[in-house]
Amino acid sequence: MRVLMPLPDRDFDPTESAVPWHVLTKAGHDVVFATPDGAPAQADDRMLTGRGLFIWRGLLRARRDAVDLYAEMSASPAFHAPITYASLRADDYDALILPGGHAPGMKSYLESELLHRVIAEMWTHSKPVGAICHGVVALARSVDPTTGRSVLAGRRSTALPRSMELSAFALTALWLGRYYRTYPETVQAEVTAALGPSGVFEAGPPSLLRDAPDKLDRGFVVHDGTYLSARWPGDAWRFSTAFAELLRP
Repeated sequence: MRVLMPLPDRDFDPTESAVPWHVLTKAGHDVVFATPDGAPAQADDRMLTGRGLFIWRGLLRARRDAVDLYAEMSASPAFHAPITYASLRADDYDALILPGGHAPGMKSYLESELLHRVIAEMWTHSKPVGAICHGVVALARSVDPTTGRSVLAGRRSTALPRSMELSAFALTALWLGRYYRTYPETVQAEVTAALGPSGVFEAGPPSLLRDAPDKLDRGFVVHDGTYLSARWPGDAWRFSTAFAELLRP
């Protein structure tokens, strides 16, 4: 299948993009990248290097396996030849992956009306959609033209929980300011509002340990039909494996 993975021009999370890319390409799928202007994207350098995280780098930065997978992904021909948001056509793709990230550069992705329209069209055609962390915000902001409401209205979803977002902010705010607060409203609050009174937000269990190919039980995902959501980089392997299962014939 052709799987669309849109990215901002910079600051996306390397784990939440590279792990799905690895799992899906290994399963034989074709991952197509899109960026605002068609130039190759750049991941959040702080997540790759731990720069500025000081004593919290072991907890907050990307794990070594994800950094290595990002290096593979960013060296791939597809990554170096993304298409522009403006040229996206929903009919060209069979499925959609929406990675997350929290640094300021994510806004070119989270706030793109061009991207929101494509997301909504793929959603209303019941194509498999996977979203993790702030990627769920891009989905929440995509409006179903037949209802005028978020495509997430009435659905079940997870996303970055308020507790995780505010904890990372509290640990680093003294020297990184609002680096971990992309918007004044938390991800959980915005997604919950999009779900509406008939929807359900599932925060999942407390988690400090990240999952791995041999420790998928550490991850947390929420299935709702052809929609799959997850919370943070620590869910990336379970999320990616479960999404690959959604694509099996």
